[in-house]
Amino acid sequence: MRSTGATSSKSGLMLPLLIRFPVFDPVAISFGPFAIRWYALAYIGGIVFGWLYARSLIKNERLWGGPSPISLTQLDDFILWITLGIILGGRTGYVLFYNLPFFVEHPSEIFELWKGGMSFHGGFMGCVVAVMWFAHRNRISILSLGDITTAVGPIGLFLGRIANFINGELWGRPADPDLPWAMIFPTGGPLPRHPSQLYEAGLEGILLFIVLAVMIRFGALKRPGLILGSFITLYAFARITGEHFREPDPQLGFLWGGLTMGMLLSLPMAIAGIILIVRACRHKQANQAPENS
Repeated sequence: MRSTGATSSKSGLMLPLLIRFPVFDPVAISFGPFAIRWYALAYIGGIVFGWLYARSLIKNERLWGGPSPISLTQLDDFILWITLGIILGGRTGYVLFYNLPFFVEHPSEIFELWKGGMSFHGGFMGCVVAVMWFAHRNRISILSLGDITTAVGPIGLFLGRIANFINGELWGRPADPDLPWAMIFPTGGPLPRHPSQLYEAGLEGILLFIVLAVMIRFGALKRPGLILGSFITLYAFARITGEHFREPDPQLGFLWGGLTMGMLLSLPMAIAGIILIVRACRHKQANQAPENS
């Protein structure tokens, strides 16, 4: 909680007392030598809650205008596929996009996931591969499976950003000391910073979930690819917005024209998402009865 009053700096200036980061133990649960970290719980929670939400969507035939093109059994089988896609894709994306020189010199650390280092964009590509592969093997609609997958995606994104905040990582850029919620992070130096993890949790998690849920309620699942395209587009804009407050990764810094890696990777997502939205809107609704000739 922010205190009132002021404190003197080394220069003799009076500075407002700032919020200090509430230090959390990164380990949520421990059993002797075994420890479960908050970051791992965020992934587990995202998958479990996402699976439960997806089951509720599949069972609601009104949302699809008839039986869902995906059965509950198929969804249950898909969980393993999507989990592998998230983990393998997320780690691969981080290695390639964010810290390749380091991992070239230390290849064994690629497998040390408990030290952190996951990329959303890589994880998303891993999910795309999982969706396409599973849909092909089971002869179901790739777009409809993509709709279900991305409809529940904001749940995992929200929990992941909260885990980033708990770990005191991926903090924001320096903020105006008078900003009521400016915060000093243990590893962020003495400057007050934006709690950008919470901004992203709100944009990529809460806001995106609400928008997609409203779209689903108004029949978006009847147009395969509409939720998928909307998720991709809205996430891209949310991420670009959040990147304006987030400190760039130190090993990369700012890239061309002051852009960050997160911004650059989000731009093609926005284009692909808009294409999917236009395509979905131009096609007839799934399960729509043909007109009489």
